Amino acid sequence: MTRKLPDYANDESRFQTSRSTLFVDRLMTVFIKLGGVLVTTSVLGIFAFILIQIWPLFAPARIEEIKSVQLPQTPFALLGIDEWGALPFLVEPDGRMLTVDGETGEISEKNIDFGTPMKITAATLNKREQKIIVGTDDGRFSIISPNYTSIESDGSQIIKIDPQAEAAIPLGLPNVPIEDIAYGDSGTSKLVVVLQSIDGKPHLSAAVFKRKKTLMGFGKEQRVGTYDPTPLISGRPTKILVPGSGDSVLIITDDGRVHYLAVSENGFELRQTFTPFEDLPDRHIKTAAFIFGDVSISFASNSGANRVFSLYYPKGRDQRAFGLTHRFPDLGTGPTFLISTLRNKAFLLGGGSELSLRYSTTDSIRWQEKMPYNVVNAAISGKYHRLVVLDGTNRLHFFKIHDPHSDSSWKALFSKVWYEGAPEPSWEWQSTGGSDDFEPKYSLVPLIFGTIKGTFYAMMFAIPIALLAALYTSQFLDPCFRSVVKPTMEIMASLPSVVLGFLAAIYIAPLIEDQIPSLLLVAVGLPIMAAITGLVWSRLPIQTRQWIHPGWEWIVFLPLLLGSGWILWSLGPRLEAACFLVTDSSTGLKSADFRAWWPIVTGTGFDQRNSLVVGFMMGFAVIPIIFTIAEDALSNVPTSLITASMACGASRWQTATRIVLPTASSGIFSALMIGLGRAVGETMIVVMATGNTPIMEWNIFSGMRTLSANIAVELSEAPHHSTLYRTLFLGALLLFMLTFAVNTVAEILRHRLRAKFKTV
Repeated sequence: MTRKLPDYANDESRFQTSRSTLFVDRLMTVFIKLGGVLVTTSVLGIFAFILIQIWPLFAPARIEEIKSVQLPQTPFALLGIDEWGALPFLVEPDGRMLTVDGETGEISEKNIDFGTPMKITAATLNKREQKIIVGTDDGRFSIISPNYTSIESDGSQIIKIDPQAEAAIPLGLPNVPIEDIAYGDSGTSKLVVVLQSIDGKPHLSAAVFKRKKTLMGFGKEQRVGTYDPTPLISGRPTKILVPGSGDSVLIITDDGRVHYLAVSENGFELRQTFTPFEDLPDRHIKTAAFIFGDVSISFASNSGANRVFSLYYPKGRDQRAFGLTHRFPDLGTGPTFLISTLRNKAFLLGGGSELSLRYSTTDSIRWQEKMPYNVVNAAISGKYHRLVVLDGTNRLHFFKIHDPHSDSSWKALFSKVWYEGAPEPSWEWQSTGGSDDFEPKYSLVPLIFGTIKGTFYAMMFAIPIALLAALYTSQFLDPCFRSVVKPTMEIMASLPSVVLGFLAAIYIAPLIEDQIPSLLLVAVGLPIMAAITGLVWSRLPIQTRQWIHPGWEWIVFLPLLLGSGWILWSLGPRLEAACFLVTDSSTGLKSADFRAWWPIVTGTGFDQRNSLVVGFMMGFAVIPIIFTIAEDALSNVPTSLITASMACGASRWQTATRIVLPTASSGIFSALMIGLGRAVGETMIVVMATGNTPIMEWNIFSGMRTLSANIAVELSEAPHHSTLYRTLFLGALLLFMLTFAVNTVAEILRHRLRAKFKTV
């Protein structure tokens, strides 16, 4: 019985794809699309999260009125507020203190016991010490301590005040009213300066008090001198200012000049006289106040002009002097008061119906508004979260301040800023300091510069070695050696960054520090020796070269290069002795020392952990990545192109440079961009192998601080949602945008190169 075989020739089902294959294909299509959507969503989510974190950095301050309380129709000599902003107080000329509860609006009155009846004619508030200094109509002064106490009651905090006055001390002309008083207390010394007038003539008096610190604490305070600084100034004094250090006094006169007097052993010496509004028609200074830290003073003129002068060392001088550092827009009306804060460099300028909250460091107006009443005085709480304003009808207005990032702005982050103590504006990053009045410096420009600098030196070291090695391995090296070299290079890429950073800091940096001349000879001489060796080899007769199989030439070259490198390294001390001599200023003897020679000649520093070490070690980390991808691109060039080039009489070198390299250019470019991304984002090597200093100079023997290293170092110490915390997220966003831009440009160029040099 014959068996009938199926007719495969006419069976159309054999051309149909099985259902299982179609199902898997559809499933994988959906899976790939879903994966792409998830990746895109994740990237956009990360971007959105970072953007949400940094957005508050650029938000203006918000000040909202909470309530207002009508006060008695009596004049007040002083307005102040406690640290918590819960119990503002007002001092009346007859020696009574009025307190207003910020929660209930309850008004209380307390008598200040001076021992004898006193009429207050001048008063000032020392915010740092929380002391009130008053001058009387009979030429005496007294210091009042508010003595705040905080009591917990039913889950709420109750602030109470119990003012205690010290015994009144006579100062200046007896029985003559004190018109103005200034006070400074450093802990060991105290300076009190008063202004009086007799027969229309102004008179200044100053008293210096000191107390010695012993093992048992501070001793009794004693007056060590009383002085009359009036002869040192010209013009009629209108206002006096004393910093918290109590070592100087600034006297403002009616002609718009400021006299800066320093305390000396024999009294006072005049160090500087300057005119803040010298270029304006009206030079008169209406109000002035020290900004937190007592290094800068904010001045306001009759017309509302506002400028800040700071102490710094001018070039060529060994004493600090005041200089103009910040200019603000005019207030628009004549100012009445200028109030500084105890938390940061902000101050409040007010006059007429205008209130303006300004920040000294960044020249920015944080908030400004026209009020429906005339403002007379104001006070800001120590925590910089409450504001009280007294209007012309003796109504006290309570405000809530929300300005957590007052020290942040576009200018602070990306422009030059004139910081306190600096002789000129600069880009600086210094997030913390040794005192509360430290001025944070959040400029990201040094970090961006450091990122570019570290990447530049790393790529400058890595690109020639990686590309030439890839070209030689793919086109010239024997395949039996290529199978060993490429896996070895790939293993190098897996070395942890922390290990490379540790080796750079512990071994490479100390080694290079004393061997710079040797390193220079090797860096310059070895490529020259390699070129000469290759040139000589190419000129040898073919009968001689045929003894070495093609692809095995490295057996001859390697010993020559190693020997040349050893000789060049050994000649380093001779080069140093011949070219890098330093003369000792005391003995006149000359010595060979490159590390001392470099700063003298270039004017830049020499650090052990520097950009050279980072470039070498970070380049070592980047080389395997560039080599692997570039070698794959070069090896994938069609063999037919290489064979055709060789058949036309081209040498192996001509074929490699004119045929293989252009054809593989898109892959090589991708390798460079991936290596660049690794160098930009590298963290541990930069942290461990440099001083991590945010400086802006291309000096190869100085360090740097990169954006990624800064995030790694600072983030663990940054308070949650603080300005530093959000600024670090801004640095992360800059890295994100930088890598995104580089990858986008790289992809566009790669496609163009691929289209230009495509062969199939």
